[in-house]
Amino acid sequence: MKNTAWSYFLPMLNRQDLFTVHMAARIIAKLAAWGRELMEGSDLNYYFNWIKTQLSSQVQSQEQCPPVIIFHSFMAFILSSGFLFQSSQYVQCVAGCLQLMLRVNEYRFAWVEADGVNCITAVLSSKCGFQLQYQMIFCVWLLAFSPQMCEHLRRYNVVPALSDILQESVKEKVTRIILAAFRNLLEKSAERETRQEYALAMIQCKVLKQLENLEQQKYDDEDITDDIKFLLERLGESVQDLSSFDEYSSELKSGRLEWSPVHKSEKFWRENAVRLNEKNYELLKILTRLLEVSDDPQVIAVAAHDVGEYVRHYPRGK
Repeated sequence: MKNTAWSYFLPMLNRQDLFTVHMAARIIAKLAAWGRELMEGSDLNYYFNWIKTQLSSQVQSQEQCPPVIIFHSFMAFILSSGFLFQSSQYVQCVAGCLQLMLRVNEYRFAWVEADGVNCITAVLSSKCGFQLQYQMIFCVWLLAFSPQMCEHLRRYNVVPALSDILQESVKEKVTRIILAAFRNLLEKSAERETRQEYALAMIQCKVLKQLENLEQQKYDDEDITDDIKFLLERLGESVQDLSSFDEYSSELKSGRLEWSPVHKSEKFWRENAVRLNEKNYELLKILTRLLEVSDDPQVIAVAAHDVGEYVRHYPRGK
């Protein structure tokens, strides 16, 4: 097997010494991102799977109560040199490696193919600190520079995850990178349908209202002001073109069903029930999936109601 610049360092990721693991991970990322040769094949798969495992341990450690000690989630690890290595620092180091890798377009595709976006959204949905939030959103921002990646990102609930953080964010750097990511999703997407889908998702997640609140604040960073202006204009245009079915479709794809007016509108169901069959029953499949996996009583109630309305207005749907 051919030896590469990083093949000497990959085995070090399994060491018990967290400082060695930390340094090896950083060296691998720098060699892969800045070297003449691209990492590929089994080496790249191994490294990306390792990153996913470390980030996933962050999610697991947040969900477990009382906390269970895991190899990569020690609260502190004191090395013989006296170096204090906090678990938060370790996870931030791993996230930093991913940030570096995703600057390279070829690695972006490999990360998405490795189901890395689900890993990012899982971390963002956990109660992680603002620095890790910033790093994960930075990765989304990098992915969204590619029009092809914007198409792939449609499959994931990126917009709801970012809008939740935007609503609670008190750190300007986190707000800035979320706005920049939203702008990329709308600006870099090559297809009009994709741009509209992202815009509708943002509207559904109440980003427009958040932008209006942010507009009232003063920022030293001109990028924030420019991004707010850009997003307000784009989302404002989308609101003008928004039909009731667009609104319903966007709400359904977000997975956050509420008793909005369309659900109880006789006219809406009479005119649109059959449209749930479009694109190989895409929306109907989402409805039934929500009934199977959601643990939110309101989402289940609304989804059950909508399936009933679909069957009532489209008898063949039984």
